[in-house]
Amino acid sequence: MNAEEARKLLEKAGLKIIKESRLPNNTGTQIHVSNGSVVNCFDTGTCNVQGKNMSDTERILGRGSTAAPVSTPASNKKVFVVYGHDLDSRHQLEAMLRRWDLDPIILDQLPSDGATLIEKVESYYPNVGFGVVLATPDDEAYPKNKPDQKAYRARQNVVLELGMLLAHLGRSKVAILLRDQEIMERPSDIQGLIYIPFKSDLAKEAGLILAKEMSAQGYGIDVRRI
Repeated sequence: MNAEEARKLLEKAGLKIIKESRLPNNTGTQIHVSNGSVVNCFDTGTCNVQGKNMSDTERILGRGSTAAPVSTPASNKKVFVVYGHDLDSRHQLEAMLRRWDLDPIILDQLPSDGATLIEKVESYYPNVGFGVVLATPDDEAYPKNKPDQKAYRARQNVVLELGMLLAHLGRSKVAILLRDQEIMERPSDIQGLIYIPFKSDLAKEAGLILAKEMSAQGYGIDVRRI
């Protein structure tokens, strides 16, 4: 289903198109609908729905003959993605998850509706069964009066959202992709967290391990796409 086909089905159902734009990574078109849903139509011909009233919008799109295979993703296809300032790693992760036919929940692609970060995060938690946290060396810090112990850290919002995911999903359903672990300070010393290191090629260096962790939690991932 392309954006034009999705738009026609939405308008036929009485919904208004509030805004339409290219996705941030230029892989498709994003349609904001009057009922609060966000429809992402990718250039590959697939679509997914995020935001409010997802089930209603998915049913509307599912009425079209071309939409049925992709319009109603199972709940265990949704993955919450936490990220900092390393956009290259985020784009690599998003592309990999979509290649696995999963639906990454990425906050800056979704409407805020005037909500705070915490409120926005909480509104999407019920729809996901796994979280992937990109811990990248975005900040520098060191203990007070000890500049010789300087280390790189993940952004504070990343650490906050990691804690929220752990509280909501549990340790077995949250994976932390740790970039450049030789210079990075781990965001937590809690035992039993899933840390997966990588340097630059996220899919090649971390993809197989992440796929195994997600498969153990019920995500069906085709090994041929890894």
